[in-house]
Amino acid sequence: MSESTFVPRRFVVAEFKTSDGLLEGTRKMRDKGHSSVDTHTPYPIHGLEEALGIKRVKVPTIVLCAGIIGVCLAYSMMYFMNKVDFPINIGNRPPHSAPAFIPITFELMVLLGGTSAFFGLMGLIKLPQPYHPIFEWESFGRASVDGLFLSVEVGVGEDPVDVANDARIVGAADVQVIEEPER
Repeated sequence: MSESTFVPRRFVVAEFKTSDGLLEGTRKMRDKGHSSVDTHTPYPIHGLEEALGIKRVKVPTIVLCAGIIGVCLAYSMMYFMNKVDFPINIGNRPPHSAPAFIPITFELMVLLGGTSAFFGLMGLIKLPQPYHPIFEWESFGRASVDGLFLSVEVGVGEDPVDVANDARIVGAADVQVIEEPER
């Protein structure tokens, strides 16, 4: 029988009573040098992105690139089919007519842009994520109702008690250390 090489991830989860307290606590935890900080709230809080250090979103760039690919793909496909692959002279019309290509080009641009927005967003925020170790804390069920939580992933060389003390110092009402169980 082989030994398990499983190394459990450890998290410190702190509950805050107000959204302003969570915002200030997030800023202070990042200022203390904790890099893997996340928040869990039932509603958006203005300024939380800056406090978490979230950079500009990449979804618009993904959608733009997919839209340009859609335009190029649709136009080149119709050009190839009408001018090169199977040219048919019907009513002495030109085989390459740009105005006739506009609807399909637009539709493929919208189709690829929309699907890339959905799948790009899901990929960037790592969804679906059916399990996370902090789901083990019984109080965390309130994160979708009225709870304001801050979670910090504790690094391998760090002591979770020190991180928990930092969370208490920045104003957390309740702090819990959670270790990922072996699955």
